[in-house]
Amino acid sequence: MTILVTGATANIGRKVVDHLLAQGATDIRALTNNRRKAALPAGVQVAEGSLRRPDTLPAAFAGVERMYLAPTPDSVTQVLALARAAGMRHVVDLSGEPESWWGSVCTAVDDSGLAWTHLWPGDFMENTLIWSHQIRATGAVREPRPNAASAPIAMDDIAAVAATALLTDAHLGRAYPLAGPEILSRTDLVRHLADALGRDIAFHRSSREDTVTALTPTMGDNATWYVDNVLTGFDPQPAALPITSVQDITGRPATTFAQWADDNAARFAAV
Repeated sequence: MTILVTGATANIGRKVVDHLLAQGATDIRALTNNRRKAALPAGVQVAEGSLRRPDTLPAAFAGVERMYLAPTPDSVTQVLALARAAGMRHVVDLSGEPESWWGSVCTAVDDSGLAWTHLWPGDFMENTLIWSHQIRATGAVREPRPNAASAPIAMDDIAAVAATALLTDAHLGRAYPLAGPEILSRTDLVRHLADALGRDIAFHRSSREDTVTALTPTMGDNATWYVDNVLTGFDPQPAALPITSVQDITGRPATTFAQWADDNAARFAAV
């Protein structure tokens, strides 16, 4: 059974390859447009191409039964048509509820005629890296809503879920909202980062404009969109978050934010 991992150079796709190997998969093909950057392990087939260039995909899709699908909304319909024509059977997609930012990917998979498993992650732990510049430069984080909360999930846990879903039929036709194991406020996240870094980090409640200014060095032109569309979506007490989802699917505990912060402290300290 050949499994294709798309986006194998990206943060989650590369980790999916590792989790498939750890779970005993032996016939893995990885799609990448940068073989050297992917640094794929020995024994993994490398297929050069990109989901954003569907004309590069037919050779990569040949003989593939299952695929991890990274989200590329602009080309997803063409990609799935090629996958079906190649005889692919099962797609595990990283997407979101139909009305969400990546909802068009979910809808396209639903309409493709292929068997599917949807993965719908919420806030990523890695999103806190947008604070790295201001933590280094000012020792503080500036945001407008200190009590806004989420249950952030580590990208490695998303990859573990994807690998599990690719290796069995048990998850066919299931849509999984994914979250981390704890509901944490923005100040909780800052506190864990301070503990990991061994230094004080202040949280300053700031205006929309000051928040955009603080985030621009790491986010560039996306800072305004993020403040207006993402930060406003976190509720003080989010209801019904699936905080046991990772353990329920993989059988292993999800990564806590404190663990993630310890493992990634150098990414906040280094220039």
